[in-house]
Amino acid sequence: MPIRESVFVLDDDSSMRMSIKRLLREHGFGALLFASAKALFDHDDFGNVICIIIDINLSDQSGIAVRKRLTNEGVMAPVVYITGNDSAANRAAAIDSGCIAYLTKPFAAHSLIAPIERACGGII
Repeated sequence: MPIRESVFVLDDDSSMRMSIKRLLREHGFGALLFASAKALFDHDDFGNVICIIIDINLSDQSGIAVRKRLTNEGVMAPVVYITGNDSAANRAAAIDSGCIAYLTKPFAAHSLIAPIERACGGII
């Protein structure tokens, strides 16, 4: 399957990043992995990103704060939040920030792929 555009993955758990990368590649997406918010912002090239997967509970800051900063900096890529620490407050903040999906770990593969497919217009 040819590689489509890139999905950025921001999660401080290396095994989660690698699992998501494998899943994305199986569905024809390229993936750039980031272990911290700092690494994501240091990258500073969001031109080909079709979606950003952000863990809500990062070791260096909140994933929701990352989303707000991205928006303030003009990055309008759709966001999928993932979390192993679901709460009503996290869910409400995620929805308020304009995410296209909010997934609790562990999640089914199709739960992650479906919103990304929608974000890129379903092009296969």
